[in-house]
Amino acid sequence: MEIENKLKEMGFELPNPPVPAANYIGCVRVGNLLFVGGNIGRINGELRYSGKVGDKVTLEQAYEAARNCALNHLAIIKAAIGDLDKVERIVKVLGYVNVAPGFHDMPKVVNGESDLLVRLWGERGQHARAAVGVASLSREAPVETEVIVQIRE
Repeated sequence: MEIENKLKEMGFELPNPPVPAANYIGCVRVGNLLFVGGNIGRINGELRYSGKVGDKVTLEQAYEAARNCALNHLAIIKAAIGDLDKVERIVKVLGYVNVAPGFHDMPKVVNGESDLLVRLWGERGQHARAAVGVASLSREAPVETEVIVQIRE
């Protein structure tokens, strides 16, 4: 409960785990690695922002959307392993940013997820990462992220 308590102290709560929108599952465990699929940051089914970053969506709004992706990932992880304190390390984050022409700050957007994970786990939250600009995302979401975590045995 330490990680969940930190999350509450930061003013956040876990949403319900998102329901997959197509033919996939939220995560797959292979050994001590948990591969958590992409989500677009809908919190309890609601997508707060839509559109391209640098056009209809500001950098600050996209950062928040990426943080919402992180909250969903935490909810999926908890549902899969029962306790966020069993996370040994955040291994990798992959972020896709729905960009308007000329927008090049994809890393600053994906920091919305990365910053939250590092605040929660400290050094164990530091991870490898890619932040990629794309032409479009499902439901006109500004960002989609996925994460790989190492689970403590």
